[in-house]
Amino acid sequence: MLTRLPVPQPPAAGASEMQAPLARASRCYPVVGALIGALGGLALLAADALQLPALIAALLAVAATILATGALHEDGLADVADGFGGGRDRARKLAIMRDSRIGSYGVLALVFSVALRSAALAAIAAVDAGQAAIALLAAQCLSRAGLGTIMAGLPGARADGLAAAVGRPRGADALAAAAVGVLAAVLLLPWHAAALALLGAAAASAGVAVLARRQIGGYTGDVLGAAQQLSEIAVLLVLAALLA
Repeated sequence: MLTRLPVPQPPAAGASEMQAPLARASRCYPVVGALIGALGGLALLAADALQLPALIAALLAVAATILATGALHEDGLADVADGFGGGRDRARKLAIMRDSRIGSYGVLALVFSVALRSAALAAIAAVDAGQAAIALLAAQCLSRAGLGTIMAGLPGARADGLAAAVGRPRGADALAAAAVGVLAAVLLLPWHAAALALLGAAAASAGVAVLARRQIGGYTGDVLGAAQQLSEIAVLLVLAALLA
């Protein structure tokens, strides 16, 4: 669900039959993030091997992650920026978020998202391309580790849509996802970088959750996308400050 990578589905499974497995699968979101980060890291290392400048290598790495996800999370960030920034009330915010058109808030959110991620990666890659690839893998993993917590802790803002179709995970699934994120940070990063990266990801996810509760009364798929993007940015900025 989180990528364009093909995964076989049970041929007889209908929407109601798939809802519970999709909700339980939230515990694997950080594992999917690690796969996406690995693809982006390989792109970065390939660009570095070709002796391309660090900024170009970073842009190609970010592009690889976007291609892998089909810009799923970027779309969510843009919709949330437009809805929360331009809607007068809850109903209008939700209507704007569902509109396929993009406004100035959404465009600016996407520009800053790609720019900040690429600049942070480039700063690390200028010192050590291998460390930059690891930083991207960690960021992709950690930015998805808190999504299950948002899904379990907030009510759905809509009765339909992607988030409603997936369903709400159990607390144990959300805890498992968070535990995978913590383990990944400890294994991939120096202890001080791991601690601060975890704090950055948690603060970004919590901030989005609080804002969504106030703005629209709960979460949607777009809210989860925005949480992933802001958490990834937070982790990469922390790691750029520490490793570059």
